[in-house]
Amino acid sequence: MILSTFTAMAIENLLTLQIGCAILAVALLRHFYRNSSGVSFGINNVPGPKSPSWLTGNFEQIFNSAAWGFHEFLPQKYGSSVRISAPFGGSGLYTYDPKAMHAVLVKDQDVFEEDEAFIKANLILFGEGLLGTLGHRHRKQRKMLNPVFSAAHMRDMVPTFFEVVHKLEDALRGQMPTSESQEVDILSWMARAALELIGQAGMGYSFDPLTSEEATHPYTKIIKQLMPTIMRMQFWFLVVLPLVSGIGSPSFRRFVVNLLALPWNNLRQMREMIDYMHNIANSIYKSKKQAFEKGDEAVTQQIGRGKDLISILMKENTKATDEDRLEDHEVIAQMSTLIFAAMDTTSNAMARLLHLLSRNPEAQDKLRNEIMEAKRLNGGQDLSYDDLVSLPYLDAVCRETLRLYAPVSTVTRTARQDAIIPLSKPLMGLDGMIMNEITVPKGTNIAVSILNSNRNTDLWGKDADEWKPERWLSPLPATVTDARIPGVYSHLMTFIGGGRSCIGFKFSQLEMKVVVSTLVESFKFSPSVREAEIFWQMTSVTTPIVGKDQHPQLPIVISLAHLTD
Repeated sequence: MILSTFTAMAIENLLTLQIGCAILAVALLRHFYRNSSGVSFGINNVPGPKSPSWLTGNFEQIFNSAAWGFHEFLPQKYGSSVRISAPFGGSGLYTYDPKAMHAVLVKDQDVFEEDEAFIKANLILFGEGLLGTLGHRHRKQRKMLNPVFSAAHMRDMVPTFFEVVHKLEDALRGQMPTSESQEVDILSWMARAALELIGQAGMGYSFDPLTSEEATHPYTKIIKQLMPTIMRMQFWFLVVLPLVSGIGSPSFRRFVVNLLALPWNNLRQMREMIDYMHNIANSIYKSKKQAFEKGDEAVTQQIGRGKDLISILMKENTKATDEDRLEDHEVIAQMSTLIFAAMDTTSNAMARLLHLLSRNPEAQDKLRNEIMEAKRLNGGQDLSYDDLVSLPYLDAVCRETLRLYAPVSTVTRTARQDAIIPLSKPLMGLDGMIMNEITVPKGTNIAVSILNSNRNTDLWGKDADEWKPERWLSPLPATVTDARIPGVYSHLMTFIGGGRSCIGFKFSQLEMKVVVSTLVESFKFSPSVREAEIFWQMTSVTTPIVGKDQHPQLPIVISLAHLTD
């Protein structure tokens, strides 16, 4: 009995050992097959353009203000996943494949984090806020901020939004000394309005009375110059900064910056912008903290009446556990981050939308009629939150603009360990083998193309490059809904997805609808005589310029709508 039991156990153990060895052998063979120099699944087997430079790779082709053509060329030549040459002879991946984006941004987001250069650059620009932190610290901050952007809080902000936008409306009327049309820089006005909206609704602080041009707050110009300045220094920010940012103490690094800034104009401008943003945020925070210490009555007497985003955050922060509570410098960093994100990206998106309406008068008339009818049914009063979000054509115009012209065209991630990226659309490797997934070694940079995902003709059809708001008035194609795009907004990657998606996209949407609905009802928008000279730069946040003038601007002609109906 004992012998037979022992024999049975020995056989069972032998079988288990054999199965284990077989599994191990298969795993080793699979690993070797993927990672050997002649692999069918490795990133070096993925087709891609030649590198023009060992030092910069395809970096300067992808990240420059006129890179639109190269971003169009990549999918036309290579498809939805492309190997690109990284600086110093490395390999990276450029993709807008839905399954790959889901893996990078959602499923394996702890593996594919923001690259070191991005984190260090934002740490310098804004401090230890959402854009300058990783891992646990980032998740802690997001946990505190998520409730702040709830739908309930958005509803409370609608009266403040309309109050600010009516000031903008009056200011634009004041630009027309007569009833005739007038050319204005609509980008500047959108920037001023966006700053005041995030100021009052976000910070409980007024930046700009929105009266004359002389009353423009300096912050407006600073934010609009920030991204173009970074673009001029992008190689230093993304390649050199990670190598030198840890050298010496903060005071030593500041000394070096001050020394280099003497002859280096771009660095000097950058230093002054960063100092200004930090000082403003710090001043606002100190004022709010003093009001909180005096009690609820002092808080309600401030702009925003305690319902602004930072007041809500500060209240929630006092209730948080020691582990979750944000430090003062983290709250200040969130303020600088939110001001920048809410102002720069949203103002450019609103300016783009009005620019498109100026070029599409039929769409503009249709939108104006929808808004006027909604206000008539509401007794001529400002629309409520529910009314705004239920206007189909307003929603379609906003969605289509954000689909075709996302303010941010590309986001990057870095593989923190060896990883496998699955593909929904297989590709043919350089060795002729079909690739359903791509293995990438630790340190590989991944560029996720928001631009090409939103314009993917395989999903959106042959007219994907055309601005057609009507596409949103009917059910979307099954190719779009079935693709499972990992974005947080409407099958689009505009606000990306995963744990680093845009936390304020609901705020942005509401702001856009309030501004556009108010202005389109009152004004008619027409192209400027300089229309042909307008060029939208592919900077970190897409920005318009006119001709050779690098100053961000967008001329547009306005006239009173009731005189032209």
